[in-house]
Amino acid sequence: MISKKNIEKLENSAVKLSVSVDKAESKKEYNSLINKYSKSVQIKGFRKGKVPTTILEKRFGESLKQEAASNLLEKAFKLAVEDIEEKPLGIATPELVGDLDFNPEEEFSFTVKYDVFPEVKLGEYKGLEIEEPKVSILKKHKDAELEKIQEQNSIVIDKASKTIASKNIVTMNYAELDEQGEVIEDTKREDFVFTVGTGYNYYKLDDDVIKMKVDQEKVIEKTYPADFEVKELAGTTKKIQVKITAVKEKQLPALDDELAQDVSEDFNTLDDLKASIETKLKDQVKERVENITTDNLLLKIVENSELIIPESMINAELENRWRNFMQQSRMTEENIEMFLQLQGQTKQGLKETWKEDAEKTVKSQILLEKILEKEDVKVSDKDVADEIKTQSEMYKMPEDELKDTFEKNGMMEYLKKDIKTKKLIKSLLKSATITKGEKVDYNDFMMGKI
Repeated sequence: MISKKNIEKLENSAVKLSVSVDKAESKKEYNSLINKYSKSVQIKGFRKGKVPTTILEKRFGESLKQEAASNLLEKAFKLAVEDIEEKPLGIATPELVGDLDFNPEEEFSFTVKYDVFPEVKLGEYKGLEIEEPKVSILKKHKDAELEKIQEQNSIVIDKASKTIASKNIVTMNYAELDEQGEVIEDTKREDFVFTVGTGYNYYKLDDDVIKMKVDQEKVIEKTYPADFEVKELAGTTKKIQVKITAVKEKQLPALDDELAQDVSEDFNTLDDLKASIETKLKDQVKERVENITTDNLLLKIVENSELIIPESMINAELENRWRNFMQQSRMTEENIEMFLQLQGQTKQGLKETWKEDAEKTVKSQILLEKILEKEDVKVSDKDVADEIKTQSEMYKMPEDELKDTFEKNGMMEYLKKDIKTKKLIKSLLKSATITKGEKVDYNDFMMGKI
């Protein structure tokens, strides 16, 4: 079928495959279509199955050629990649280069471009020198956690003075006014509720409503800077008519043993609660330090190695991150894009901010696969049992039930692969020289500012 083929390597782990199909196959495919349609097509003046081929070709000639070309391309492409190393990635559709020119009396040729798995030159991955963060957990951080618990156990009551202050919960009606002082109808909002100081309102009126009282009404004029976060407001001056309809405040519980007992039956005293907070903060820091140290290890391996990632692999990782982002936000894609628009951002823009990290992630995954092959990491039945036990405690699920879930859903191999990867990383970290970085603040660390 294939008379000749040629592979040309391109940049970014892509190739160009040129294939020629002998003219006998071109004729055979074309005649096959002619026979097929001559038996099924209905044309006025001819009985079904009795349409002359000359009539078919005259009326449907170009369509028949296009279909024959498409069929031949699909068959020849599958055949052509069977015995070559440069096989296409399954995450991207091969791209046709140029137009298809088909003549049933001639050899049929086509060229496609597609991404291939990158060539990998694995660098040094053992005995590396990496840095891990050193984090300070201070009294102010523990106190902040206590304040959060107070907030969570507070009750909301009408404010006696009815005068707005920071952290008050305000209900208001508002609308934007035009140059004549008339209400712009589609900007009207009634019974809008927000907490002063959070900035969770379109016009950012937090500071402007402080000291206003219930039933008070006024027009607020605001000029927004050119780089304002809400794109539609940037560089504009707006007049917003505001009426306060309610002011509430949170009544915080006392920091005492009773609060601790309300939080959990495991606590008898406030000191028990404080000890639990300290343990939680230390556990959070430990987990994040381990993640960052692992990331630093992988980054070093990436730096020591050579591979060029095709765009399709990066795009697949970005799309996966977008799906995770939607899942975590528990919002529809439409609502997320509306939210991003309010922040002066777009889906594509957000993906661009992820792109560099996504490329590092894909490279890390590929290099880990190579190291796993080289090191031949083994997973024992005990390793699997231990991991199932750990996950059963995490998800509060019986071990037998969790194991059954893995087996029924064909997830056992994925579990073993995950265990292999964890064992490998643990081994690589053990061989590494780990140095302590400069001491960083807990809040900065947990917010990803380092």
